[in-house]
Amino acid sequence: MEALGSYPISFGSGRVPTTSDGDESKRLPNRRRSFQAAGDWLRRRSTAAKIGLAVAAAVAAMFVLKHTVTNHNYLFIASEIIHAAGLLILAYKLTTHKTCSGMSSKSQELTALFLLVRLIFGSIMEVDVYTFLDSINFIATVWVIYMIRSKLKNTYNKALDNFHLYYVVVPSMVLSLFIFPHVHYNPMVRVLWAFGVYVESFSMLPQLLMMQNAKMIEPFTAHYVFAMGISRFLAFAYWVIQCDARKVEDARLEYIIQQ
Repeated sequence: MEALGSYPISFGSGRVPTTSDGDESKRLPNRRRSFQAAGDWLRRRSTAAKIGLAVAAAVAAMFVLKHTVTNHNYLFIASEIIHAAGLLILAYKLTTHKTCSGMSSKSQELTALFLLVRLIFGSIMEVDVYTFLDSINFIATVWVIYMIRSKLKNTYNKALDNFHLYYVVVPSMVLSLFIFPHVHYNPMVRVLWAFGVYVESFSMLPQLLMMQNAKMIEPFTAHYVFAMGISRFLAFAYWVIQCDARKVEDARLEYIIQQ
């Protein structure tokens, strides 16, 4: 009987109390099954349905960002910081594993191009924190290109990285001559601005195609692509929200002038 007194048994309810860890361990399989069921449902959808869901999720996320983030400039800063985090992932792979397998030099070259363009028109417009962040990412990107093309070129699979840069550069250049933002700067800045945005939008295409050609995804490359996806989305959301806010402001000024 003395031994029974040492156990936390409730004779009134006839139950032995369970710990919260036990309850948690029971709930975890249910959560895992829910996520697995959602993943299976998504995999069964057609490609068009997946694209539609992705677009709907992106629009919903931009709506939330527009109405929750008070200063939309933080979106662009977050985009630059996440870009830098992705480059740190590549730097860790290049310096510790001494290999650039699975990495696309073409994608890094497009990234360096749009960052250089952005530095040029950013310096013409105004040197600010954005210019500083772009400078850091540009230097890091050039270093990555050097490692791929020179120091670790024996591990670079050039045959799989077969995307032609002019597929992005030429259409972006032509499009920027006709479709550009109406900012209060000279036409050259407007064209450079548009060209940089267009190149940035497709800069990850060579990397995605290389991953498809290789039929495999290396962990560090996958983390980098994920980081760049978030970075590009935040940058895109920033430009869309800024353009919308500029249109509203221009309409307000036009209304005041008419009055």
